[in-house]
Amino acid sequence: TENVKGLEAEGDVAADFLEELLDILDMDGDIDISVEAGRAKVAIIADGPSQDLKRLVGPDGEVLAALQDLARLAVQSETGELSRLMLDIADFRAGRRERLAEQAREAIAKVQESGESVALSPMNAFERKVVHDVVLEAGLRSESEGEDPHRHVVVLPAS
Repeated sequence: TENVKGLEAEGDVAADFLEELLDILDMDGDIDISVEAGRAKVAIIADGPSQDLKRLVGPDGEVLAALQDLARLAVQSETGELSRLMLDIADFRAGRRERLAEQAREAIAKVQESGESVALSPMNAFERKVVHDVVLEAGLRSESEGEDPHRHVVVLPAS
């Protein structure tokens, strides 16, 4: 479809930007472009030991988040469209998603056992979305509360 082609084009623009960045930093990595859940997804995969790429993730993914913003800006300046592109480096988000899903499942079990709501620690928008999806799948409700950087998810009993 036309939309998928557009998202693939976004991925291509972001990949070009990231390849230039890797060149400047003299780092090696393979770039994988896909379309997932209606958004372009670009992943930089370690081409050998991933220690180098871990520097591009940074503590708690802060550098990764900044690079994702820059890649989105590169796409926007090329296409004139706002981009919701997702960037992953050295499988950081994939691993993070699994750890968050596990946290969510633990909170769900507590809520189901006690009937009381459970508040999780503060998370960024990507992390909250992962938790909301897991909670929804389990048939419970969840809400985001608070202001960034203290915004967090509260898991509620099913209504």
